[in-house]
This record gives sequence, structure tokens and C-alpha cells, in this order.
Amino acid sequence: MNSFCSSIHELMNQKARYDFSFNEKYIPKNGIYILFEKNEFSHSVNRIVRVGTHTGENQLLSRIKQHFINKNKDRSIFRKNIGRAILNKEEDPFIKDWDIDLTTNKNRILFKDEIDLEYQNKVEDRVSQYMKTNFSFCFFEVKNKEDRLKLESRIISTVSLCNECKGSEDWLGNYSPKEKIRNSGLWLVNELYKKPLSKREFERLSSLIKNGY
Repeated sequence: MNSFCSSIHELMNQKARYDFSFNEKYIPKNGIYILFEKNEFSHSVNRIVRVGTHTGENQLLSRIKQHFINKNKDRSIFRKNIGRAILNKEEDPFIKDWDIDLTTNKNRILFKDEIDLEYQNKVEDRVSQYMKTNFSFCFFEVKNKEDRLKLESRIISTVSLCNECKGSEDWLGNYSPKEKIRNSGLWLVNELYKKPLSKREFERLSSLIKNGY
């Protein structure tokens, strides 16, 4: 276990926590969000189940909305993965249609008579309900894009490399068709098991958070 994983959890659990009735004025323009899930614990606190950021400038709020507010799984791989787990758990064959990306006009035309869009909307509603019921989040400001992406990767790697940070027996992610999600205990497939936070990087992260960001 990386020695900083417990400290990261302690830091993040001390921050103000938001659900999906959050006030937009509290969200900084640029930053990193940390997600927690109901009944998931590690290091004697709420377990981190996802770490995310954004690439475009001033897009943190937009990214959070794509995941938690907007009902469009093709704009949020997180929403798509929640839906995959729900459908896979129930052995619902619609999972094959759920995987199809309808963002392009070509695919919308190609699959318009094959996909039951009414049923897809019902699954979107179920994903939203699950997220509103089970997830909460905190965040901290990081203005520079390069710094955001590096910190995001380091935090994800630190948590994924920790033997203590795994999904509970009842965790929905256990039903994910994605092996990386099942094994890591995180709603992520990228940046897993890479370079963890160094002592210097952790001290910088701690300073960012303790200074109110």
C-alpha cells in the first residue's frame, strides 16, 4: 500500500461534501473532483471511488453536470459504466445497445430503427437515480491544465495501488463488464496502477487543500 493513500483519504474526507443539489456558485472554474459512494469505506473513512477533472479551460462545472445532471451516457463514460453495471447485474440484453455511441449523426441514422430509445431513456433515469442516491463529492481548485492532469493521474494511481482500497461485497462495480473497474474498486479504467504521488507531490496537494482550494 502506498503510504499516502490513507492521508489522501483523510484530506478528502475533511473537505466540504456536496450532493447533486449543489449550488453552482461553489464550484471553481478549474479543478479536480473526488467521488465517494454510499456504504464504501477504506482507511476508516468514506472510500474514494472516482477521481476526475477536465481538459478544457473553465469546464469543471460542465464536466460535473455531464456526469451527474445531464442524461446522456455518450457524453460521460462514468454514466455509461454505471449503466453497464446495472444492466449486467440484471442480465439485461439491452447492454449491447447501451454500449453504442449515438453522438455522431452517422450512428444516429444507422441505429435509429434498432435501438429502443424509450427504454434507453428509462435506463438513463435509473443511472441518474442511482447517482443521486449513492454518490457525493468534494473538489479542489487547480488552475493549470498540466497540473490538473498530473495530479489526477497521481491520485488515481495511488488509490488503485492500495491493497486496502477495494470494493465492498455489495459494490455495484463488482457487476461491471470492465475488469479494470472490478479489480481496482474505482469507476475508472485509465491512469490505474501508474506512478503514485511522491512525497513532494503529496505535500503540494495537501497545501492546495489546506489553503482552502
